[in-house]
Amino acid sequence: MRAAIQPLSLYCSNSSKLMASSSNSLMWFRKGIRIHDNPALEYAAKGANFLYPVFVIDPHYMEPDPSAFSPGSSRAGLNRIRFLLESLVDLDLNLKKLGSRLLVLHGEPGEVLIRCLEENLASAAGIEVFSPVSHTLFNPADIIQKNGGSPPLSYQSFLKLAGEPSWACAPLSTTVSSLPPVGDTGRSDISDVPTIKDLGYEDMAKDDWTPFRGGETEALKRLEESMSNKDWVAKFEKPKGDPSAFLKPATTVLSPYLKFGCLSSRYFYQRIQEIYNNVEGHTSPPVSLVGQLLWREFFYTAAFGTPNFDRMKDNKICKQIPWNDDNELLAAWRDARTGFPWIDAIMVQLRKWGWMHHLARHCVACFLTRGDLFVHWEKGRDVFERLLIDSDWAINNANWLWLSCSSFFYQYNRVYSPITFGKKYDPNGDFIRHFLPVLKDMPKQYIYEPWTAPLSIQKKAKCIIGEDYPKPVVSHDIAIKECRKKMGEAYELNKRLKGLISEEDLENLKKRNTEEDQRQNAQTKRKRQTLNDWIQPQ
Repeated sequence: MRAAIQPLSLYCSNSSKLMASSSNSLMWFRKGIRIHDNPALEYAAKGANFLYPVFVIDPHYMEPDPSAFSPGSSRAGLNRIRFLLESLVDLDLNLKKLGSRLLVLHGEPGEVLIRCLEENLASAAGIEVFSPVSHTLFNPADIIQKNGGSPPLSYQSFLKLAGEPSWACAPLSTTVSSLPPVGDTGRSDISDVPTIKDLGYEDMAKDDWTPFRGGETEALKRLEESMSNKDWVAKFEKPKGDPSAFLKPATTVLSPYLKFGCLSSRYFYQRIQEIYNNVEGHTSPPVSLVGQLLWREFFYTAAFGTPNFDRMKDNKICKQIPWNDDNELLAAWRDARTGFPWIDAIMVQLRKWGWMHHLARHCVACFLTRGDLFVHWEKGRDVFERLLIDSDWAINNANWLWLSCSSFFYQYNRVYSPITFGKKYDPNGDFIRHFLPVLKDMPKQYIYEPWTAPLSIQKKAKCIIGEDYPKPVVSHDIAIKECRKKMGEAYELNKRLKGLISEEDLENLKKRNTEEDQRQNAQTKRKRQTLNDWIQPQ
């Protein structure tokens, strides 16, 4: 039998096919939830009398966790679980059109597959495993080998090493006419793709659903819509784009489909190149549309080759910074209660949609870490990891390392303003009014700073700051100065100790920062009291 397996994470191969006899193949779908450009599926089907397409529902990923801060399991929010289930339903429908179907099993995946073989879903004699790389454009291991055993740590050095993908000019297998039928499943407990209710979740109000549906069919439809505008593809330039656009997002919104492998990154790459070859000019990496796919490859490679990539401690490419452990500030940020409407509206969009524009992600990540609250990037990473439908381990961690100025990007003085940045794109505050309806009647001159509105205006807008909508958790003007000072001190310590910073070193720096914060707070209180005493009527 042959077995084809697709990866659960960056550290697994992209697709694999297990084979226990020359006539049977088992196709284990993990990330490549698609038919087009699926080398494992193509290999599994070749010469097989029977093909067993399998997906294993892992209870750790799917079962409700009542203790979590949002609906979902211990590993994922409900939006991402729903997206995955929709993708599986679509895969099953597409397999049925080809004379096959999806076999859904439940349990710990490794144990389930072994049990399948033992129970004669496929004969266990002589298993061949085929696991090609097709979730990424390049094999990260190859790039690291070219670089002498370590991953390149700049985008430009990655591009020089990577060059053109070896398959770039070769036709990809994007259509399948038929597949071998499913054979006898023996005693295996096969089920249909479960519904949200089957998994134990209650119905959510439709307003709380992500507007993005899962599945290969939707992925290819979105791809066609994007590729039909050749001028837009040719002129695409990140970081340009409107983060406040929500009725029609100012980007492809293909990231969740790439995350689950509903869309082949290789096919996406070739479609873009076809347009580039037929236009007079186009943008180039790092800002072009192809450049965005190459950022994904760069981050995958860095993550693959860096031990402890997902944490600060023992991560050799991560600056050691004495972030604070203020869980109240973290909760205010996570739950859209910071008192900064631009930040809070983005966080509501994240919770409701499981997605937001990349510049919106930049704003809230900067605000939580080096911009205003100085909360550890790992805590923000965990919130994104849970709520994003496109949450990808390598990319999510890389972006938080970048945006907190812990790695890759080190210009910590450059900060996204929680007040003026959104105003550039949406001076009327339509994005805020949509996601924070409590502020829908606030005049536009106050929509980004409602605490500055006179009480009469607040009453007229039916939104009293401090009652109907929170006061700012910090003063941005003060917080940004304090954060820059702390970042400067941490960078100096990293430089002086050449990155070899102990926990004691960090604790001592954190203690000094805390004492300084307390002195600053005391001075601020005294100044406020003096001012209050001065303006009190005699």
